[in-house]
Parts: sequence; structure tokens; C-alpha cells
Amino acid sequence: MKKLNHFSEISELYDTFIIDLWGVIHDGNKLNKGAMEVVQNLSDKKKRVVFLSNAPRPNKDVVNFLRELNMEERYLENVLTSGEVAMRSLNDYKFGIKFYHIGPDRDRSLFNGLEKNKSNLENCDFILCTGLFDEQYEDLKSYENLLKTSLTKKLVCTNPDLIVHRGNQEEYCAGTIAEIFKSLGGEVIYFGKPYREVYDVILKKGEKNLIVGDNLNTDIKGANNLKLDSLFITSGVHRSEFNEENEIKKLLNTYKVNTKFFQKQLMWWNDYI
Repeated sequence: MKKLNHFSEISELYDTFIIDLWGVIHDGNKLNKGAMEVVQNLSDKKKRVVFLSNAPRPNKDVVNFLRELNMEERYLENVLTSGEVAMRSLNDYKFGIKFYHIGPDRDRSLFNGLEKNKSNLENCDFILCTGLFDEQYEDLKSYENLLKTSLTKKLVCTNPDLIVHRGNQEEYCAGTIAEIFKSLGGEVIYFGKPYREVYDVILKKGEKNLIVGDNLNTDIKGANNLKLDSLFITSGVHRSEFNEENEIKKLLNTYKVNTKFFQKQLMWWNDYI
């Protein structure tokens, strides 16, 4: 494992760079200036840059959000979300027809055209989880009470992340609800990192890939599962779990993953620390 002082050190080693969005490119409120310089330099070098997100919404929704953060149009061509991949299975009725939705209203675009199949929990074929209900944002016990009577149904989780940071505020994701369902004995079907299906849409034969992300459970584990090199961004979701750089190896061992490189923030140079 090597600490990167400059991302430029490794820019010529790979053909494709699969980069996480939340926690690397932006924090939910603004773009990371240093990370965008990396994207610009890679694009100028004609490298393939793919933004891979566990957002539980279609690609177009995330593209529009990145526009709101003032990302340049030329970088928005290669965005893939876990929601986009899940949507294909939903439209093929892979898990049944009627579903019960757990998640905020902003995720409704995931099942555009399928609204008529939305059902109550008792009569649904499966549970579709995109996040937490807005009005119950931190009341996890209520989800346990809700789900414990429906363990014969499958839960489809469109965002395996447990938490994200919006600025300095920690927020739960759909993966937290999925973990509750599993702990009760239920079966979960995941879409997104670290599961292979989402990578199969991106990977091209003969290319050398680097996965860049801040989440050991999803980004780095996904790289390990595929035997791909990875860069762990330490200032993201795990930032409160260690204090010194010499503790990073212990953190990796705790999550049973390894990484080839680590960097505090994604930066071409060190100008933004």
C-alpha cells in the first residue's frame, strides 16, 4: 500500500478510472476542486473516466444533480448509478409485480411507469428500498418493527451504502435498512457496489482499471472482488474511524480489504489540502 502525494504519479498506469461521486467528487453540497482537477487532467490525457455511484436513482437524476453543482457538461457522459441498473430489473418484473417502497419521495423516478404496481406491505411481491422515509430519518427501530412481519418477501436494496456525509452531517442510506432486514432473517438483493453486476456495464476487455473511492465496504471491496487496483480516499465516509495515517492498515484489516494506494483527498497535486 502506497501513499499518493500526487495523483499524477499513477495517471499513466491505467486506461480507465472508475471514480465514486459522493465523498470523492462532491460532499453533497459542492464539488471537490482538487478532484475535478484530476478529472480534467485525465480527460485531457484521453483517459476514460467513469463516475460510478450507489445513488438509488436513474443516471439522468444524478447527472442533473451534478449540473446543479456546476460540473461541466463534458464530464457527464459516463455516469452510472446502482439505481439505473436496478431499474432494468424492475422493468423486467424480475422480482414480481407489486412492490412496497421504503424511501423518500425524491427516489420515485426509479419506478417511473410502474407507479400502478406500488402496493402496501401486506400485499406486495417484494420490498423496494431506496433509503429511509423522510419523516423517520433516524428512527431505525421503527424499520425493524415494520419489517419483522414481512420476512418471507425479498428486499431489493438499490444503494448498499450504510451512511454518507452531506457536508459534515451523517445520513443513513438504504444499506442500513437492508442490514436490519438481514439481521431479522430476511433475504436482500443488492444493486450497486461492491456487487459485480454494476461493474459488468463498465468494464472493457483489455483495459487496465483503477477504482477510486472512499468506502471500504463498497468501493474498495468491489475492487478486491474483481481483483482490480484501488485508491482509497481517507477523508470520506471512514474519516472518524482513525486519527493517524499509521492506523489505516488496521482499518483495512477491520474491513477485510486491501488497497494499492491511499490519498487524503483526490488531488492531482497537493494544492488543496
